[in-house]
Amino acid sequence: MDRYTALQVFRHVAELNSFAEAGRRLGLSAAAISKNIAELETFIGARLINRTTRRMALTEEGRIYLEHVARGLDALAEADHALSPIKASPRGILRVSAPMTVTLTRLSAAIPAFLARYPDLKLDLHLDDRRVDLVKEGFDLAIRGTDSLEDSSLIARPLAVMPHVVCASPTYFEAHGKPGVPSDLKAHNCIRFSLSGHADVWEFKKGEHIERIAIDARYSVGSSLAIRDALRAGFGLSLIPLPYVEDDLKEGRLQTALDGWDTVQTTLYAIYPSRQHVTPKLRAFVAFLIEEFSR
Repeated sequence: MDRYTALQVFRHVAELNSFAEAGRRLGLSAAAISKNIAELETFIGARLINRTTRRMALTEEGRIYLEHVARGLDALAEADHALSPIKASPRGILRVSAPMTVTLTRLSAAIPAFLARYPDLKLDLHLDDRRVDLVKEGFDLAIRGTDSLEDSSLIARPLAVMPHVVCASPTYFEAHGKPGVPSDLKAHNCIRFSLSGHADVWEFKKGEHIERIAIDARYSVGSSLAIRDALRAGFGLSLIPLPYVEDDLKEGRLQTALDGWDTVQTTLYAIYPSRQHVTPKLRAFVAFLIEEFSR
């Protein structure tokens, strides 16, 4: 068994979820693909892939092995390019998890141009506001917004800071009045972003004075775009990142309140595993993120 070939075969089969597609990519027959997987499983003494005539899935051992194999093959690829960095080009599949609203409002329009720069690169982009486990779920990078980054073994590269504002439509404020102080929010119809770390308590600060307001919302939702729609419809008010409503505020569809009070800021980070080598595909995508968020 050529172990290096067998490892490449396993990685391609696992990432493409297909024996046939792996064979086409590597220029190997279906029999050769199956033979390499079988010999690799015999060599390590564990079943890596459960397969039938209709489907396949990695075993738990296969998922663990893939994590290490991918890291090792990427390290070898880096070593191959080390003496000729000009020739090093992003290639392969890049798996990224990103919040939906940030991506749709700030990144998605620029992604086709990014991919056009690197014809050998494939982007597998998952739009999900939940906090993914990069290593366990096999992501190369996640974009994560937080107002307090927890201690971690991951690398966190700051991308942007998003201040928050309290806002609603003019019709809502005409009907219910504007809150003058944070405690007035208790009498208002608040819309709650359920995935936020400050969903249940909104904090405001003026000088040394701090007020924390417990929110009892009729409408809780895990999408900032859905909150923006509700604000535009005059349903209530919310605490929302300024970039998501900036155009609405400029054009008068929404208005701010409690302008004299400071509130939470969310920092966006590009997060990736520190124990992995920074591959050309990851380095290129981080550079792309820094470029786009600096606009």
